[in-house]
Amino acid sequence: MRVAITSTGNTLESTLDQRFGRCAYFVIYDTETKALEFLPNPNREKEKEIGPAAVHLVAYRKATKIISGEFGIKIKPLLDSLKIQMIVLKDPKKKIGQIIEMLNH
Repeated sequence: MRVAITSTGNTLESTLDQRFGRCAYFVIYDTETKALEFLPNPNREKEKEIGPAAVHLVAYRKATKIISGEFGIKIKPLLDSLKIQMIVLKDPKKKIGQIIEMLNH
């Protein structure tokens, strides 16, 4: 399973970015192979359609779940249509490494 995690930076010590569409990075983690990829978010400075652009980016990477602090109101129907699960984690201090550890249990 591939999981996208919103991140404030590009290390395991970075924290969960509470913003989905405007996050600094997306971490793509494969729970089977343990492969890890940090992608800078190219859409974070856009004026419009930031959320849908972010959804398409993680869908292209074949993520089936997305973990973030919050999602915009337009995102849920789009994620549902792509069969991508939305997971809200309201813990801005949670580090990427800790989230990955939780996924491995």
